[in-house]
Amino acid sequence: MAMSAVRNLLQCVIDSAGEHLLQSLDMTVDSNSYPEPMQRFPARVATLAFAALAACMPLRAQNKAEPGRFDFYLLDMPWGPEFCSIADVSAHCTPQRSFVLHGLWPQNNDGSYPVFCSKEPGPSNPAENLDITPDLQLLAHEWSKHGTCSAKGPGPYFEMARAAFISIRVPPLFDRITRKTTMSPGAILDLFYKANPQMPEGSLIVSCRERHFTAVEACFTTGLKPMPCLGLHSCAEPSVQIEPPAAAPQTN
Repeated sequence: MAMSAVRNLLQCVIDSAGEHLLQSLDMTVDSNSYPEPMQRFPARVATLAFAALAACMPLRAQNKAEPGRFDFYLLDMPWGPEFCSIADVSAHCTPQRSFVLHGLWPQNNDGSYPVFCSKEPGPSNPAENLDITPDLQLLAHEWSKHGTCSAKGPGPYFEMARAAFISIRVPPLFDRITRKTTMSPGAILDLFYKANPQMPEGSLIVSCRERHFTAVEACFTTGLKPMPCLGLHSCAEPSVQIEPPAAAPQTN
């Protein structure tokens, strides 16, 4: 979390909890049964502080936000063998052999993001994007949930998503993975930064789930210039397991 966001969160917690904490202190000091309430006071403080923190944490999504009102884009590139673990793919999803495009997502600097911003129809020929996002159901979902917030229209939005995706070069090591491999998120990032010197420090993120490597994400300005990611964090596991692609079918 950026320092400005941390400061705003702390101020919100202080403002939200302060009045109630003072009231609790007054009740404790003025009470005739002084010892017992005083013993309960730390628990009361903790409860109020927790409630204030929960109330002040930014929402991770904003329904029906206004199209075009966001700060930057987040490009999500799942590792092919993990592609079908995405919640919104079809039941007929097929694992892929390398990185694919999940989506290009409008984001805000505070960690929130707009979703489902309009009912604008999607692209007339979504199948033309199957080469990089190999699932029609996911393509429809990406437009409805994220693309409508771009204020670009379906054609330009998917063109931007493609441009961002092909701008990230995949390190050669991932073409040679034939068995389960263990690697630290930092080592994965190092490989991607080495292969993509145009990406500034902090502009790439490794995603993981249950100690499995799932995706690499990259941050771009609204004009598709690489930028450091704000309000986002890379996988915190010391190491992750990288699943190998399924063996290619044998041909006679």
